[in-house]
Amino acid sequence: MRVALSLARRGLGSVWPNPAVGCVIVSRGRIVGRGWTQPGGRPHAETEALAQAGDQAAGGCAYVTLEPCNHHGRTPPCSEALLGAGIVRVVTALEDPDPRVSGGGHERLREGGITVVSDVLRRKAEDVNAGFLRRVRDGRPLVTLKVASTLDGKIASGTGESKWITGPEARARGHLLRANHDAIMIGIGTALADDPELTCRLGGLSDHSPIRIVVDSHLRLGLDSALVRTANATPTWVVTLPDAGNADAFRDKGVEVVTIAPDHTGRPDPVGIVRAVAAKGITRLLAEGGGSLAASLLGAGVIDRIAWFRASGIMGGDGLSAVGPFGVVAPDGMARFKAVECVAAGDDVMELYERQDSLDDG
Repeated sequence: MRVALSLARRGLGSVWPNPAVGCVIVSRGRIVGRGWTQPGGRPHAETEALAQAGDQAAGGCAYVTLEPCNHHGRTPPCSEALLGAGIVRVVTALEDPDPRVSGGGHERLREGGITVVSDVLRRKAEDVNAGFLRRVRDGRPLVTLKVASTLDGKIASGTGESKWITGPEARARGHLLRANHDAIMIGIGTALADDPELTCRLGGLSDHSPIRIVVDSHLRLGLDSALVRTANATPTWVVTLPDAGNADAFRDKGVEVVTIAPDHTGRPDPVGIVRAVAAKGITRLLAEGGGSLAASLLGAGVIDRIAWFRASGIMGGDGLSAVGPFGVVAPDGMARFKAVECVAAGDDVMELYERQDSLDDG
């Protein structure tokens, strides 16, 4: 199952709206087939592993990180494929919460005479597919806030200069985060200040660039900006208010315009944003800033994880804070997270946090 989970991770960022699943076929004491969900969500992991195993699958055991599907979509059910291949035992990590599948895949396998063992390494499987689970259960994606700051939490100088606070190793890890998320989101302030491309620029992963999203209440993003110019090559969405003008000019450039009603601040409601992108299939959303967007998402309680890259320098009060105001008036009102990992990234460190209830809130 650990091998299957490792295979499943290969699909993160490229299989949405489907889950990232891994499958290992074992027969006569050795692995005869490996598979994982392919880009776009098809073929499924089981299909890939069975194809590799061929006739050797008969009489074997399949280790699958998620309950095999039992409904007809663009491809036949994986439960039927396992039965047809002569698999006699299936070990799964997690029941699929999708109402089209939930429990039905296991039931069909048992009806066909296959021994089913479930909940093996369930917590690890939940971690791999946290985005898929969040979307099915709560109607929004898993949201990770990524911050690159000084030791004292500054993301840019007072003039807005931010290149480069962290070093090349930390930036490479940041690009890897982009590769395993379905979409990346920034605020209009960051877009205007940096004119970023928001692509994955790691060797061999250039085709893993996520959907690019800009929250832009009044459509101030330039039509000649890097994001708009490259929208036909890398999908780009702009989130704006319903009454924003000039939307057709963006659509003419290949940008998808998503309108969201305002919250009490007059900006697109953050809960509305995450629900809208989930409705479009996004399961894993990476928020890269700036401070106003981070504050909005934290204030709405929709940040699940934080990847904080911290440089070994101090800028002081002259710098711009990583997070803007979001209504905290006392320490007990803070958005609280628990530390799960801290790793070196050259001269910098990467700290990973999870919302305290992220594993248990549904």
